[in-house]
Amino acid sequence: MPDRYRTVLLFGAPGAGKGTQGKILGQIPGFYHLSCGEVFRTLDINSDLGKTFYEYSSRGELVPDEITVAMWKENIHAQTILSLYKPGVDLLVLDGIPRNPHQAELMKQHIDVLEVIHLVCKDKDAMITRLRRRALKENRADDAKIDVIERRWKVYEDETFPVLDCYDPNIIKEVDAIGSPGAVLQHTLEVVVPVQEEHFANSLA
Repeated sequence: MPDRYRTVLLFGAPGAGKGTQGKILGQIPGFYHLSCGEVFRTLDINSDLGKTFYEYSSRGELVPDEITVAMWKENIHAQTILSLYKPGVDLLVLDGIPRNPHQAELMKQHIDVLEVIHLVCKDKDAMITRLRRRALKENRADDAKIDVIERRWKVYEDETFPVLDCYDPNIIKEVDAIGSPGAVLQHTLEVVVPVQEEHFANSLA
C-alpha cells in the first residue's frame, strides 16, 4: 500500500464532461474512477461522519472541507479493503475533489497527483446548453434554470478554478471539452496513457 494514492485529476467547469470521461476511463483496466458525488451518495448516514454530513446538509449548509476529505478518505479506504481499487496496479482517477485550494492542501497527504486533465470549454454558451439538456434528461428541471447554472459557474470561477494554481503547471494538460464524448476521450487518452504506462512499469519493478 503506497503512502499516497497515485492520481490523475479530472478538472473543468460545470458541463465540461468530467463525470462522463471519468466513468469511461474507469472501465479501462488500470484506471479506477471515483467521483466526489459518489462518495456523498454512498455515505452511511448512521456512521459518525454520515450523521455529521446530515447535520450540515439538512440545514442547507456546505459540508466543511475537513469533513469532506475525511469522508473521501474513508470511502477510498473501503474500496481498497474490498479490492475494488488496487493502488499498486490502478491509477486513481478523481473528479469533483478537490473543489477549492484548501481541499487541495488537505488532499496532499493522501494523493500523489501525477497529472491534471483540464477539460477546457471556451464556449460558455455551449456548456450552458449541455448542462440544461443534461438536467432535463435526468428530470432535474430546477437545475436547468439559467440562474442556477450561472450560480454554479460563479462558484467554479471563484472557488474551484484557483485549484489549478496548487499544482505544477508541467503536469496540467488541457483537453478541448467541446465535441463528442468519444473525441474528448481520444484526446484525454493521448495525455493520460503515458502516465499509466509509467505507473504500470513501476508496479512491475
